[in-house]
This record gives sequence, structure tokens and C-alpha cells, in this order.
Amino acid sequence: MFATWVGANANNGTWYIGGVLAACGFFAAMNVLVFSSALSYVFLSLIGFIGYKTGVSTMGISRASFGIRGSFLPSLINFTQFIGWTAVNTFIAATSVSYLLHDLIGLPLFGQPGGNTGMFLGIAVMSVLHIISIASGSRSVQLIERVGIILVFIFVFWESIVVFKTVSLEQIAAWDVPSKFRMNGGSAIDTVAAFNLAWVTAGADFTRFTKKKSDSTVVPFAGALVGVLWFAFIGLVATISIAVSSGAYDPNNSDPSAIASKLGLGIIALLVIILTSMTANAVNLMAAGSALSNVFPKLSLKVSLWIVALLATIVTFIPMILGSFLNAFTVFLDYIGMVLGPIISIIIVDFYLLKKKEYKVTELTKQNGIYWYRGGINWIAVITWVIGAGLFFVLQKINFLSITVGATFIDMLLSAVLYFALMKVIEKGRD
Repeated sequence: MFATWVGANANNGTWYIGGVLAACGFFAAMNVLVFSSALSYVFLSLIGFIGYKTGVSTMGISRASFGIRGSFLPSLINFTQFIGWTAVNTFIAATSVSYLLHDLIGLPLFGQPGGNTGMFLGIAVMSVLHIISIASGSRSVQLIERVGIILVFIFVFWESIVVFKTVSLEQIAAWDVPSKFRMNGGSAIDTVAAFNLAWVTAGADFTRFTKKKSDSTVVPFAGALVGVLWFAFIGLVATISIAVSSGAYDPNNSDPSAIASKLGLGIIALLVIILTSMTANAVNLMAAGSALSNVFPKLSLKVSLWIVALLATIVTFIPMILGSFLNAFTVFLDYIGMVLGPIISIIIVDFYLLKKKEYKVTELTKQNGIYWYRGGINWIAVITWVIGAGLFFVLQKINFLSITVGATFIDMLLSAVLYFALMKVIEKGRD
């Protein structure tokens, strides 16, 4: 379980998040990373315990709070976010392919005149590799993950050595962010929270198989935290080291491919980045396909996988249309913070406070049972989610939150209070 959650954050996206946080400066970025990640993974532990207690996946658990049919809402959201993460990893890996093509045959890089050609080819190559990794079955996926994680660890140590040969930790710590690029503390907390909360809705999918309480709570928390701190730290110091050594800082150069190229790590490093995309996306695509099959039971998993692979490929082109991967990534993280925070709050409040840590598992699939609510939907949960999602944007506009604690965790707290209060009003009305 520990290795699973370390591995969950051993990917391209975590490097990139570290690079994005460079806009806060080294010490502020590390403070944000520790605070926001630790708080996010408290929710992972809470969801993990529910999986341990019930033996049910996270989306299965959501039936108790949203209703059996109402659970389609979090399932569809999970589907879209895993499509999004597939696209994120694909774009980062496609960038590596474009760098390889640049080094091998001289194609222009993305952002340069004619640079779209290399990215088109990179996205096509990565999409084919992802389809192969899924179509070949679970054994090939296991092999890709096992080989990939070893190569990732080797690459991280290698990159660390190169970074600290280039600049010292003292230089990195003393580097000052150009004022026009500086990121507010609250915005940084929201960015890290959205990145980490994406794993929370998959927590029970793994912990439902654990045999001890600590394996479902303490171990996932520790593993995920170690993984995100380790890999984001590497992305952070690598991005700052390039800014220090070159004398220029560009937040768009936070992706692992640009970092590997500027540090002179060579073709092997780019190949490792491509492999890590396959490692992460094999899981993302399987999760998205399973969520789609849950919403549309008549679709076979194989058909669902082809659908999500096609959709992920299409979504990967969005940064090219916008002209900036960083801008597209920021919008995606805002979407995650908006839709996932209220869902997590509702599930946790329902289990721990309203149902007193007891779910009747046999009722989770029973039509007209206790989790059927009205027509299969708990409209209180749906209404709370809608209000919570809308409130996220309102809170983001408050300057005080933007420079302090951000909107995500405040939104989750308000959503929790609202759901608890509305459910209590309904209960009193029935009495």
C-alpha cells in the first residue's frame, strides 16, 4: 500500500507541479507543498477508512450519500478528471517526443515556428502507446509499471545530482521570483490541493482490500505525502536551478522535457519521461473506462476504454489551441478544485457524522432501499454539490483568500456544514 501511493505521485505531473510552484520562491513553495498536501491526504485517509470498513470502492460508497442513481454525478466527474490527467501526462510525454524529434531530425520545438508538427506526431505516438498498454492486458500494464517506477527513481536521483552540480541549494533558496511571475500563497495552495484531491476519490478503490485499519489510513497518507514531496521538490529545484544558471525565468518551462533538455540530461531522460506517461496513463485510462462503464452498464469495459482513449487524445490538443500548456493546466486544476472538493466533503460528512461510521453495504445496490432516497437520488447532496461548486468561484475572487489560504479548503468546509445542516433539517421534518 505504501509503494502504491508513493508510485501514484511518481509521475510527470508531480514534477510539473513542483516547477509551477517555483513562482512562489523556494521556501514559500515548500511551505505550501507540505501544508496543502498533508491536509489533502487527511481526506485520503478518511476515505481510505471507509473503503476498509465497507469493502466498497469510492464511487460505490458515494451511493450512500448521493443515492444509487445520484452516484452517477461523482462517477461522471471522476471520468472527466481521469480523462484530463491522461491528457496532461500525454501532452508532457508528447513534448518529450517533440524534443527527441528535434534532436534526431531537427524538427522545431513547440512554441517555435513550425513546432506544431512535432507535437502532433508526439501526441499520435503517445496515444498509440497508451492504447497498446491497455489492449495488451493487465500483465503488460503491470510490467510497464514495474519497469517504469524503477527507471523513474533512477532518473530522479540522476536529475538531483545534475541539478546540485549546476547550482547549490543556497543559490536556489536565495533566488527571487520576478514580480510579474510571482504566485500568491492562496493560489498556490489551491493548485496543490487540486492536484492531491484528484487521488482522494480513488482512495477506497485500493484500501478496500486492506486487512488492518492502519493500512487504510496511516500508510496511504504517508506514501502519498512522501511521493508528492519528493517528486515535486525535484521539479521545484530543477526549475529554479535553470532560472539561476540562465538568468531568466519562464514558468512555461516547468515541464520535465524542457528541464531535462536544459540540464543536458539527453535522450535517455526523454525516453524515461515517455515511459512514465505510459505508467500513469494505463491506470488513468482504466479508471476512466471503469467509471464510464458504471454510468452506462451496457457498455463493455473494452468499448469504454476505446472511448476514453479517443476522448483523451482529443483533449490533449487543447493546450495547442490555447497556445499555452500552463494556462490549460491551471484551468484544469481549477475545475478539479471546484467539482471534487464538495463531493469529498459530502461523502465524509455523510459517513462519519450522519451515519455514525455505519453503512449497510447490502443496501448500496438495492432499488427502493434506504439509499434510494427519491427516485434513486439524494437531492440534498446534489444541491449541496451545485452550491459548493458555484461557491468555489466566488471564494476565488476574494483577495484575502487569494493571498492566504486559498478557496479549496474553505469551500470544502462550507459544503460540509451546508450538507450536514440540510440533512438534519430533513431528518427533523420526517420526525
